[in-house]
Amino acid sequence: MAPDGTTVTIVDDGLAAKAAPLVDKLVADQVASKLAAQDPTLWGPDAESEASIRLSWTTLHKSSRPLIGEIEALREELRGEGIDRVVLAGMGGSSLAPEVITSTEGTPLTVLDTTDPGQVADALAGDLQRTVIVVSSKSGGTVETDSHRRIFGKAFTEAGIDAASRIVVVTDPGSPLADLAENEGYRKVFLADPHVGGRYSALTAFGLVPAGLAGADVARLLDQAAAAAQVLGEDSADNPALRLGAAWAAAHADGAEKVVLADTGSGITGFPDWAEQLIAESTGKQGTGLLPVAVEGPTAPGFADAGADATPVAVGPQVGAAKITTEGPLGAQFLLWEFATAIAGRLLEINPFDQPDVEAAKAAARSLLDNPAALEGGEQPSTVDDTVEVFAPEGMSTDGELADVLRSFFATAPEGGYLAVQAYLDRLDDASASILRAELAKRTGLQTTFGWGPRFLHSTGQYHKGGHQNGIFLQVTGAVEQDLDVPDRPYTLGKLQHAQALGDGQVLREHGRPVLRLHLTDRAAGLAQLVRAVQEVSER
Repeated sequence: MAPDGTTVTIVDDGLAAKAAPLVDKLVADQVASKLAAQDPTLWGPDAESEASIRLSWTTLHKSSRPLIGEIEALREELRGEGIDRVVLAGMGGSSLAPEVITSTEGTPLTVLDTTDPGQVADALAGDLQRTVIVVSSKSGGTVETDSHRRIFGKAFTEAGIDAASRIVVVTDPGSPLADLAENEGYRKVFLADPHVGGRYSALTAFGLVPAGLAGADVARLLDQAAAAAQVLGEDSADNPALRLGAAWAAAHADGAEKVVLADTGSGITGFPDWAEQLIAESTGKQGTGLLPVAVEGPTAPGFADAGADATPVAVGPQVGAAKITTEGPLGAQFLLWEFATAIAGRLLEINPFDQPDVEAAKAAARSLLDNPAALEGGEQPSTVDDTVEVFAPEGMSTDGELADVLRSFFATAPEGGYLAVQAYLDRLDDASASILRAELAKRTGLQTTFGWGPRFLHSTGQYHKGGHQNGIFLQVTGAVEQDLDVPDRPYTLGKLQHAQALGDGQVLREHGRPVLRLHLTDRAAGLAQLVRAVQEVSER
């Protein structure tokens, strides 16, 4: 247990027995202390080059301290000008941690990790006179984030506001965004530590700047992480990170490649969504890995009734079905799960710091954007049922009503496989789509994930292509009522969103995975129809 009370308990006796020898080996090999000392050799020679420039996250509780004063000074400066509404434009590691931090503290932050025109329009409709936008991108070239920057820049100018004075940038040194910010005279540029990968960046400028500007106590987060770090770097069988990483690996070796995450009263809001990217993108490669399944709570389908292919993990106190529990404050949990994921990577014999399959979907989307004819009308629906257009995998029956189509699709899942629901919709106005996860898990008996597109492409998208190849994919897209132009770009947000869905589907099919796309010609009516059809699908 760390001084702040951070604990990991392996509740299941059988799993504890299988994890124990792994923990002993990790202790004997001094993995924890070597990781804390940023030893890049821990994952083998093939990973050493990448690991050598990706391990600064282990000491962020120290190195990020100077940010606290900078963030507070800018926050006070903005408040003095009546600017107290913070919008964050960022994807994946640039948005997930700030959202968890601010949600946990009850601090308002508008997060844009979408290409849905309706959701972006809602953010634009807020009081621009009180708004600052944080444009956050490690590479400096993230297409979604660049689109948000362009759209808000134009909106500020049209409202008579000096756009440069309302744009704050978080990026890596030397990125195109850093150069642009300097040339355009943006309000402030925070340069993050380039030796930290996006999914390990919760305690860098990417996590702390937007959360701190919104009013979260980021100093406390670093204090919590510092307290945990004392134990996480110890070569001891009591080290919670060694126990967690070993338990995941032991379960995986026994056939449980899914990790089902439920909050059981931790006091942290949305932690499974952050952990989802960390685990999936770090471990899902070379045909192996751990698939994180974020669920609604400890009574949810997939957690309460988890089969042999999944390990239920409680974020918070022990509940009936959990085989592992983790407890502790948010800053400590960030560091604990990062350590545990890196350790699990060693045990799975993969490099936890690269993401070799992420670029494929981006490239496919760019290709479609460059070929408007293919994007606009190249694909015809297999069938249409009222407000739902069905685009089915080749050779799959589309006879009957929508419920029949769904039954045929679910039958393509292999034994022990999983179902990924991918909703390219507005996660605020179309929030009811999220109920599909539990409904489908209950009726199919499959471990079922739910992701908002294109957000999940920066998260579980790596696992989908690089991890265990036993997934089937249900895409849900929707008609766009009012599109948004992206200034100085030859596409709208709606076209970009559509290209991202089609591009990812194309790559998944190239991997031999079944993809069923349902396009809602009327979003509200289509979602209602889809939910009804799902409820008609019999349990296995």
